[in-house]
Amino acid sequence: MIEAEQRTFRPVPDEVEWQKVCHMDDIPPLEGRRYMIQGMPVAIFKNRKDEVFAIHDECPHRGGPLSDGIMHGSQVSCPLHDWTIDLSTGSPLAPDKGTVGCYQTRTIKNEIWLQFPKH
Repeated sequence: MIEAEQRTFRPVPDEVEWQKVCHMDDIPPLEGRRYMIQGMPVAIFKNRKDEVFAIHDECPHRGGPLSDGIMHGSQVSCPLHDWTIDLSTGSPLAPDKGTVGCYQTRTIKNEIWLQFPKH
């Protein structure tokens, strides 16, 4: 039996598929990496507990690359203007407003998988 860890962030359409993106070792703890998936920039982060988070890689403020931000706990600070985004919800901390899309993740045998709408 394959053991899998899953995190659910936002509802996704009924027609979805899982896509392998990278290996756990490709992402150092407390850092993010940018991947282009289905033509969209996705930032994948890993914390010290090996929990994986995946969000759209554009800050809601000015479109800064969140994958280049500084991760702390389950949050990332945008490198452009220091907005702090909660990686579990995609929402910035108050008083900032906006949202970033989150993706459901799954870790299977040291591989990171994300869920996307089927094409």
